[in-house]
Amino acid sequence: MNIFVVGIGLIGGSFVKDVKAKMPTAKVYGIDTNEAHLEEALSLGLIDTKATYADLSLADFVLVSVPVDALQRELPKILDAVPDDCVVCDAGSTKQQICEVLQAHPKRRNFLACHPIAGTEFSGPSAAVLGLYRGKTNIICEIEKTAFALQERALELFGLLGMRIRYMNPVAHDRHIAYVSHLSHISSFMLGKTVIDKERNERDIFDMAGSGFESTVRLAKSSPAMWAPIFEQNRDNVVETLEEYIQNLTAFKELLVREDYEGIYREMDKTNRIKDILKGLPEAKKMAQDTSKQ
Repeated sequence: MNIFVVGIGLIGGSFVKDVKAKMPTAKVYGIDTNEAHLEEALSLGLIDTKATYADLSLADFVLVSVPVDALQRELPKILDAVPDDCVVCDAGSTKQQICEVLQAHPKRRNFLACHPIAGTEFSGPSAAVLGLYRGKTNIICEIEKTAFALQERALELFGLLGMRIRYMNPVAHDRHIAYVSHLSHISSFMLGKTVIDKERNERDIFDMAGSGFESTVRLAKSSPAMWAPIFEQNRDNVVETLEEYIQNLTAFKELLVREDYEGIYREMDKTNRIKDILKGLPEAKKMAQDTSKQ
C-alpha cells in the first residue's frame, strides 16, 4: 500500500510509525512545506521518500495532518490529484467548515472526515510517538458521503492501529469538542499567561510551581500556529463555552469574597463526580485527556 502523509509532525509522524509497525511492506511518502521537517522525517525513518502533489496519483491512502486553515485550502487540491480508488482522511480538530468546503467537490466520495483524539503538547517529526493511537477514539463525520469500499480501507487501517471509532455529525462534533478540548487549551494558555505576567514582579514564583501547575499548563506548550485557526473556525462554540466557564469562575470568586467556604466545599464536592464520569466512560476520558493535535 502506498501511504502519503501531508504534514509530517506529531500526528502524521506518529501515524506512520504505527503503520510501519503493523504494515512493514507499506511505502510511506511524505509531503510538507517545511523542507527541514521532510529531511528530519527521512533521517528518523518515518517516511521512505519525499514527494509532492504530482506524486499523489500513486496514492492508496492519504492522511492530511496540517492546521485546519491549511486543510481548507489544501484538501481540494489533494482530492483533485488522487486516483479514484484512493481514500483521503484529515485529522482536523474542527469538522463543520471543512465538510462544508468539500461538500460539492467532484471527489467528495474519496474523502473521510476524521478527528483522532490523540496527541501531546509537542510538535515536529521528532515528537512522533509509537503507539500514540492505540486505544484512542477516532471521530468520523459524514461517513455516508464516502464510497463504501474506501470507508472499509480506512476503517481496516484504523482498526489495525487499535483505534476506537465514533460517528458524529460535524455540527455536534464542533460543539462537543469545544468543551473537552478547545476550552482546556484556552484555560491552559491563560493560566500560563497569568503566571508569566505575575512572575515579572515576583521572580521566585516558578520555584514554587509543583506538578499540579505543570500538568495544568501542559497544553500551553501547544503550537499557536495550530490552535489559533482552530479557535477561529470554532469561534461560536468556543465563545459559548467561555461564557459558561467565566460565569463559573465569577461565581467561585463571589463565594470567596463572601467567605462562603461551605459553598466552596459544596461546589468542589459536586464537581468531584467527574471522576466517576470519566472512569465509567472511556471515550469521554480519552477526549478529556488527549486534547493536543496535529
